[in-house]
Amino acid sequence: MPLLVVDDHEVVRYGLKLLLQTYDHLEVVGEAQTLEEAMVLTDRFRPHIVIMDVMLKNECGIEGCREIMKRYPGTKVIILTSFDREELFWKAIKAGVQGFVLKDTGNEELIKAIDAAMRGECVLDPSITHKLLEYLRTAKGQRGAAGAGLSRQEKKVLALLSQGLTNREIAERILLSEKTVRNYVSRILNKLNLHNRAEAAVYAARHGITYE
Repeated sequence: MPLLVVDDHEVVRYGLKLLLQTYDHLEVVGEAQTLEEAMVLTDRFRPHIVIMDVMLKNECGIEGCREIMKRYPGTKVIILTSFDREELFWKAIKAGVQGFVLKDTGNEELIKAIDAAMRGECVLDPSITHKLLEYLRTAKGQRGAAGAGLSRQEKKVLALLSQGLTNREIAERILLSEKTVRNYVSRILNKLNLHNRAEAAVYAARHGITYE
């Protein structure tokens, strides 16, 4: 799987490259420290995954994400950053990124996030997910009907999804097959007119849908 690493810190790029090269199914095809370089290398190598920091010196990585996905819809972008502010996460989700992971995550967790993103799953760092949900729960604003049109089982899946659990973890929690959970997630997104798991997590928080 070809990957592009975009970060303005050389030591970060070097460390990521060393880590990723230890996995046979991953190949770092290029490194960039600016958005301009990232666009040039994306055009040249067409990576399946772009791992990008949210801030690149005086540039906003989120704008780069939006431009990459606009030009190459098949490319998945994962934000890997040390910034855990809710507003940055929210902007990244609106831009359509496939994942948002903090730099203090473990090596194995990062690889799992990359693999999940390649499968089309949206990856959310548990710590930022928790902060976001707390922020939304305490935010002022009108709440709509909780899970209108969703079955009881679909609400369970949505609640667990909002906690950052993968399809496999949800399946183990409620004793269903992973394929069944995947079908539930697709139906939930369709019924609520949502685009990805991140938007679903935000929806669950806004409407107070929790797992009991």
